Amino acid sequence: MTYRLFLFIALSFLLLQCTPTQGENKSDPKPEVKNVILLIGDGMGVSQVYSGITANKSLNMEKAQFVGLSKTYSANDYITDSAAGGTALATGTKTNNGAIGVDENGNAVKSILEYAAENGLSTGLVASCAITHATPASFVAHQLKRGMQEEIAVDFVNSDITLFIGGGRKYFVDREDKQNLLPQLEAKGFKVALDMESVMNTESGKLAALIADEHPATYPERGEFLPESVGKALELLKDNEKGFFLMVEGSQIDWGGHANEVEYTVNEVIDFDRAVKVAFDFADQNPGTLVVVTADHETGAMSITGGDLSKGEVNVSWGSSGHSAIMVPVFSYGTAAIEFAGIYENTDIFKKILELYNF
Repeated sequence: MTYRLFLFIALSFLLLQCTPTQGENKSDPKPEVKNVILLIGDGMGVSQVYSGITANKSLNMEKAQFVGLSKTYSANDYITDSAAGGTALATGTKTNNGAIGVDENGNAVKSILEYAAENGLSTGLVASCAITHATPASFVAHQLKRGMQEEIAVDFVNSDITLFIGGGRKYFVDREDKQNLLPQLEAKGFKVALDMESVMNTESGKLAALIADEHPATYPERGEFLPESVGKALELLKDNEKGFFLMVEGSQIDWGGHANEVEYTVNEVIDFDRAVKVAFDFADQNPGTLVVVTADHETGAMSITGGDLSKGEVNVSWGSSGHSAIMVPVFSYGTAAIEFAGIYENTDIFKKILELYNF
């Protein structure tokens, strides 16, 4: 009897060892993702994140359920720029530095935003820079050079995007070809908003918000612009029963890195993190929502050499006034967040999102 019991336990243990656990069975269906919020902290590496945690005592990013690392090199350089980095995230394609929404041979490649719109989802972009700047442009435009911002503005007019909020008004109005693109936006059904009061008073429909001639102010001077814009975008996009795609860029973390200014960098990380909170809160209240927080590259080769947690102080050494090749973090939260754990190419973020949408 004892022998038979021992044999039964041994066999049961062996069977358990051979049985795949949840998540290991490749035939298990992935959870259905309806809404995706992709937040990009331009120039935000791990040091930038930890400096924000130190200065602010904590960040909402720490609530992420899974963490990964992304490799950011471009098609023609070990160190990417924002155009190639943005294009990789937007289209799943490595391209040359300076290129927007095209492959290394100059051929247009479809972005995740364009796939979403094509499949009936609502789509949006929010940025704390000109909306025609490299990262947001990568989700809508197809141009050989990132500096072609007037051409990028035309791409916005011709796109199927539902809403965009940022700066860059002059590229739509004060143009070399003397065109004013705002009436064209209105003819396509957009409400054109030129200040945040008008943005916040928008209750439905398509929105083209150009709240600065070029870039919004730095934080804290720009106040609640970023979290309020994200909240309004989500309010407008969520009405679509098919779902939505929203990209949010904390644009000026990068500029703090280029300037090698710790306070500038930390302030921008903290403001970006306030937008992350809005996204996480939305995911909590809306099942089927995936939030991914990452960066297009790291800026400044920032190294934390000391500090004081009790005082919120960091001592920093900068290795560059440009970008670096350092891998960047990926924080994920909500439905299917586990898919973003690990180390992978920046192009895989697009591929994972596209697969989860199941278009």
